[in-house]
Amino acid sequence: MDPQTSTPITEEKLHALLDGRLHEAERKAIEARLADDAVAAATLNAWHQQRDSLRGLHSQVLQEAIPPSLLVATRHAAGAQQQVNQWWHWGGIAAGVMLAFGVGWLSHGQWQMTGPQTLAKAGNGREFVHQAALAHAVYTPEVRHPVEVAAAQQEHLVQWLSKRLGKPLKVPNLSAHGFELVGGRLLPGDEGARAQFMFQNAAGERITLYLGALKSNGRDADKGEAAFRFSAEGPVPGFYWVDHGFGYALAGTLPRDGLMTLAEAVYQQL
Repeated sequence: MDPQTSTPITEEKLHALLDGRLHEAERKAIEARLADDAVAAATLNAWHQQRDSLRGLHSQVLQEAIPPSLLVATRHAAGAQQQVNQWWHWGGIAAGVMLAFGVGWLSHGQWQMTGPQTLAKAGNGREFVHQAALAHAVYTPEVRHPVEVAAAQQEHLVQWLSKRLGKPLKVPNLSAHGFELVGGRLLPGDEGARAQFMFQNAAGERITLYLGALKSNGRDADKGEAAFRFSAEGPVPGFYWVDHGFGYALAGTLPRDGLMTLAEAVYQQL
């Protein structure tokens, strides 16, 4: 038996195949091995779909020249490089591309919200929702590693993330709505650590709950009551609210009413 065909195809090779960085002979050899490696084939297919989705988002914006005002702002943004490094660290190429899309949305004034209250007036809240959508788009397509800690270790997951976020956390039980916990992970944020919990239903649809502390902006962070807001822009729609200085964002490719029902269920339990 050829030892090359008896070992799993590495993610490095799959990335190289996806990016077109393999020589012809090696490319054909990897493609032939995919026929006998269902897991690797599924992973590659998910990455293909993710890449095509990213390229399809706001393609016209990506083809435009960078506005001079944005170039000036970039040169004067002291924390810009740190933010880019954070996204690349936890999301790789996909997160980098999504960050580029985010710059395009903001520079073209296309971040819109429904209702009388808008996140465009609350910079930290707007960025929080944006990062929640990016995290959802990056990790939900993953086949092998959608989470860092699986649901089987829920107690450890909650203790670990509670310690890192500096607040006792709870995982909402959404089984009554058909969603079960997949697991969670730790993510970076502009104002500290962030946590993401992922849920999945029997049809394979996934939603994510993104949460973390927000600095006071004189409005939401200082109020005890939460105000739900809906965002239909970005990679995925989602609901966002702030409760006693802590932000929550539930994202998923579900109808608005269904997502609102889940957001209310999460709020009532947390």
